[in-house]
Amino acid sequence: MEAPHSPAAEPTAPRVTARVTVDSPERMSELGGRLAALLRPGDLVMLSGPLGAGKTTLTRGLGAGLGVRGAVTSPTFVIARVHPSLTSGPPLVHVDAYRLGGGLDEMEDLDLDVSLPDSVVVVEWGEGKVEELSDDRLQVVIDRVLGGGTGTDPLAVEEHDLRVVTLTGIGRRWADVDLTASVG
Repeated sequence: MEAPHSPAAEPTAPRVTARVTVDSPERMSELGGRLAALLRPGDLVMLSGPLGAGKTTLTRGLGAGLGVRGAVTSPTFVIARVHPSLTSGPPLVHVDAYRLGGGLDEMEDLDLDVSLPDSVVVVEWGEGKVEELSDDRLQVVIDRVLGGGTGTDPLAVEEHDLRVVTLTGIGRRWADVDLTASVG
């Protein structure tokens, strides 16, 4: 029997990367809709970026693209929300791990390992907390381009500031997926 391994300990795991600049919340939601077309049951999507970067907006687009029920809103205070599919697709499990300090042990009560095989699980702020759930995952990093707005204060965060979204598919599941097609 083969010993279990950690994805972090596997430096040779296939990685596929794409990058796109997003200029509005509507475009972020549209990107989520395009990414949804690539997702299937069992996929783990990890979102990271500063507060207000657009993680929930992207997830709202994922939910629309997956055809799930209910408004996709930030699960910060409830930690996780399940959005059942209105079609024959997978449910969306939306998790906000921001207030959780520990690793996977602290998240055990959420039963993400039970939900994952049948759902698309999206985790905001999951770095260092949920990687052990799967050897395969899609990491989405959203960076603000500060000063990208039209206001006079170059450090002000404005609704129309640019975001650079980097998609990294990790593991065999993503080895043959064309992430660039979803960002076009």
